[in-house]
Amino acid sequence: MLACGPGAVLSHKSAAAHWNLLATAAARIDVTAARGRRAHEGIRLHRSRSLDAQDTTTHRGIPTTTIARTLLDLAATLPAHRLERALAQAERLRLYDHAALTDVIRRSNGHRGRRALEHAVAQEPAFTRSDLEARLLQVTRQHGLPTPLVNHILAAPDHPRLEVDFCWPTHHLIVETDTYATHGTRADFEHDRRKDAALTAAGYTVIRFTDHTTPTEIHARLRAVMTTRA
Repeated sequence: MLACGPGAVLSHKSAAAHWNLLATAAARIDVTAARGRRAHEGIRLHRSRSLDAQDTTTHRGIPTTTIARTLLDLAATLPAHRLERALAQAERLRLYDHAALTDVIRRSNGHRGRRALEHAVAQEPAFTRSDLEARLLQVTRQHGLPTPLVNHILAAPDHPRLEVDFCWPTHHLIVETDTYATHGTRADFEHDRRKDAALTAAGYTVIRFTDHTTPTEIHARLRAVMTTRA
């Protein structure tokens, strides 16, 4: 902030990480400053004439864009499923302010993120724990599939408390999303097999998708199972 001069604020993905809305591994720091400021090494400088004083604040001692403005800036570059994750995280942290979001949308004529954010806040954001979960939820919406329960707790005969990624109770269908980073050990492998066995004993069909499963494959498999179990 100091390098970019008075009025410069943390923004975009860096602000989202600072607010704990999304993690980022970006090497450069996003900063928004007035036009005419010079970029510095290690900083991705965004020049804006539309950044209003009410869109900035100080968080943990660092000048930064507000939650609403941060989400607007994210909406210009993030895919819909990641934007929804950020919105859901804001709600989970009790930082979600619908009135503030509506106001920033109203004042954002010409901003590239306006339409995407307007669409995103029109529905209740679902809290997902990974990009894979968010992508799967997006597929169900795009293809008009029934809405699942997300990160749902249910009971099986020998497991009184099981948390599943997605559940369609009327279809007795469970979907688990697996990435190698989180399910790549022998302990995880054994746990997943026991979990699947307990769910199958309780009458559920269990489908597992990985981060290499395409949206087309996800849709086809879900549609086939739901058709037979309607």
